[in-house]
Amino acid sequence: MKILFVPKEFPHAKVIGGPILVYNRIKYLSKNHQVGLATFMREEDKKYLPTIEPYLFEIETIHYPPKRSRFRKMYDFFFSPVPNYLCNTKSKQMSQKVAEMTHRSDYDVVVAEYSVMGQYLYKNMGINPKTKRIVSCHESYSYARHKVLKTYGLFSKKGFSALLDMYRLKKYEISMYKNADLVLTLTEEEKARLLKHDPELRIEVVPHGTDTDFFYFAPIYEREQCVAYLGNYQHDPNRDAVIYFINEIWPKVKRAIPGIKFYVIGRKPTKDMMKASKIDSEIIITDELEDVREYLKRARVFIAPIRLGGGFRGKILEAMSMGIPIVATSIASEGLTASNNENIMIADDPENFVENITLLFRDEKKYKFFSENSRRIVEENYSYKKVVEKLENVIKKVVQQSTHDK
Repeated sequence: MKILFVPKEFPHAKVIGGPILVYNRIKYLSKNHQVGLATFMREEDKKYLPTIEPYLFEIETIHYPPKRSRFRKMYDFFFSPVPNYLCNTKSKQMSQKVAEMTHRSDYDVVVAEYSVMGQYLYKNMGINPKTKRIVSCHESYSYARHKVLKTYGLFSKKGFSALLDMYRLKKYEISMYKNADLVLTLTEEEKARLLKHDPELRIEVVPHGTDTDFFYFAPIYEREQCVAYLGNYQHDPNRDAVIYFINEIWPKVKRAIPGIKFYVIGRKPTKDMMKASKIDSEIIITDELEDVREYLKRARVFIAPIRLGGGFRGKILEAMSMGIPIVATSIASEGLTASNNENIMIADDPENFVENITLLFRDEKKYKFFSENSRRIVEENYSYKKVVEKLENVIKKVVQQSTHDK
């Protein structure tokens, strides 16, 4: 098959989060298929081109759209055919490029990675009629913005902003999914949420994965007296998780475990995170790393106090692959075939978080049990080889179907 990927961010070997999933989908599918890429790219990402070029038979890169002015945002809010929340990546050039590539290289299927990129498939009359369209929904935006509103409240800045973001968003999002030949979700929970809006949507679940060779089982004796979190902090659910942990959970953990450190690993830490690390020297912010294992392998416990967003958290698989026990909220553990108190510890309030973290620091037998089970569940279910095989079968099935009316 010929498969064209259209991701929100340039996927390469050194990136984290959703883009590393896209990178590995491309890498493993390229073994048996011709894979192309149409992607936005920043100047600083060009150095990573050699990490993905070997897996592509063609690539087209486009500069990110310029930052919108306040006037442009107001105009888009009222008049753009695309909801304002999706307009930061609105690009006529990308729409034309995707259409052009489907004709030029006669693609069997085009996969929009992240729902925001579905706008380049939806109502794009230039796309080759033979090319099937798949929207890979990493999270439902209308659900995610509703979650922000519910968490922060209408009278907060974030809550009010979420309310504005929701204007016309759900209707457009569901119409976009309905127009596609198939929607991919990362979790059964996300699939169920979308089907509530439209039971006739064609949806398949293909979970996140991880590289079980790269993320090796870290020796327990080398782990430090610390907890860790990993994320891209420009994505607000990650920033919120860290600040929530620092404000509501961390002081109690420090009292229970004197001398403990908190490693905040990942890309683009925000001002409030940096401020917290200046006040508390035991909060260590690494910023972007060439190799996140450098700090992950030190962690005795990986925490995921996520309250916002949806989808599958690949960071949890990476930590589990290294044999690091996980303490996470229910929303953070969506998509995992893990069981509470067997391969993961679920905590939805600060007291449970503290209790579970403390237990893992004090009970060596329990710690080893969770460490070994974490690694086992990833090896059995979430290696990239296994999850991309499922994706390959799903794509084949779509390509073989007769074209439905758009």
